[in-house]
Amino acid sequence: MPPNHRHQAKFNGFDGRRYTDWANKIGENTTAVIDRLLKQQVVEEQAYRSRMCILQMSQTYGNERLEDACGMVLGMHAVSYTTIRNILKNGRDTGSISPAKPTPDHETGGYGCRIPPSD
Repeated sequence: MPPNHRHQAKFNGFDGRRYTDWANKIGENTTAVIDRLLKQQVVEEQAYRSRMCILQMSQTYGNERLEDACGMVLGMHAVSYTTIRNILKNGRDTGSISPAKPTPDHETGGYGCRIPPSD
């Protein structure tokens, strides 16, 4: 890391351990996501921004929702800031999304009754 970057990193006071400690306070799934993001990068510092953004979502959505969203991305094998943000933003972690409307049955006209044959 260049000297001027080291100075900024030291000034910020955040390192990998601090992010991991913060994630541990939220839950196991969040810790696993933060650790996985760290392992995806060749240089640890490259993962700091996405880790910080994910952890700050706990201030907006709460620890429980963030933990649930992290559990979902781990199950989908799609660990990224964008995936977690979309899950939380769209409420997919709460199950509050209305289910998809069923496809209408063409024989019944979608209303459950038979359409009489045309003469």
